[in-house]
Parts: sequence; C-alpha cells; structure tokens
Amino acid sequence: MKRLELAIESIILATRWLLVVFYIGLGLALAIYALSFGKKLYEFVTVAFTLGDTDTILKMLGLIDAALVASLVVMVIISGYENFVSRFDENDGEVHWLGTIDVGSLKVKVASTIVAISSIHLLQVFLNSVSYTTDQLMWLTIIHLAFVLSAFMLAYIDRLMGLGKGRKAEE
Repeated sequence: MKRLELAIESIILATRWLLVVFYIGLGLALAIYALSFGKKLYEFVTVAFTLGDTDTILKMLGLIDAALVASLVVMVIISGYENFVSRFDENDGEVHWLGTIDVGSLKVKVASTIVAISSIHLLQVFLNSVSYTTDQLMWLTIIHLAFVLSAFMLAYIDRLMGLGKGRKAEE
C-alpha cells in the first residue's frame, strides 16, 4: 500500500512539469508582443514630430502600457516556474532575487501592475475624454477603483499572512 501511495505522489508531483508548456507559451506570446511593440514604436517615431502634446503623451502612454504588460508576463513566467516547477540554478548570482518572490508577493505584484496598467489606460481616456460619454468615464473610473481596492486587499491579506508566519516562527 505504501508503494502505491509513493507512486501516486510521484505522479502528482511530476505533473508540475506540465506548467512548463504554459510558461514557454507565455514566452512565445511575449516575443510576438515585442514585435507588436516594435511596430508601435516605429509608428510613433515616424510621426512624433508632427503630433501635438496630447497625442504624443497618448502614444507614449501606450508604449509604457505595453512595457508594463510585458513586465507582468515576465514576472509570471519567472515566479511561476520558480515557485511551482523548479528552482533556477544560481550561476554567478544572476538569479539571487528570485527566491524573494513567493506566491503571495507575486499576487500583490501582479495586482499592482494591473493597477498601474489601469491607471495608464484611465489617463489615456481622460486625455481623450471628448471621445467618451459621462457614463463611460464613470464606469471606467469605477472599474479602476475596483482594481485598486483589490490590490489593497491582496496586499493586506499578504501582510496578515506574513505576520502570522512571523508569530509561528517565534513560537
């Protein structure tokens, strides 16, 4: 019976390697997104000196938004692999910072990045507010505030969990 239990546990533990397919897929999606970013950057550079201040800011905010999304994808790939699949080898201290990102802090970082992306999008909307109705502006603001509240709640929960772990370590 113990052999069966060990075999089942080994199989279940090995299934974590299936996540690698998702992380590689995210890496490929990121490469495609990088090409899209390159196209946006090229289009921005070709018209940058003909745009007004507001249009220039809107285009730059779009580039910043793309960089934040790309950073979010990298954060999920690296942290997910490190937390759920396998530890990275520490060659020359290149990945010493990876051990500091646990699942709870990853959630907070993801939520914070989503809030930043939402903030940039909302700023773009407000800079171009003539294209939106009052109801649309209200709902976009409410949705953004929901993201902000969610990020605060995740951070609060992560902090409480950290305090609980600290108390257990003291006992």
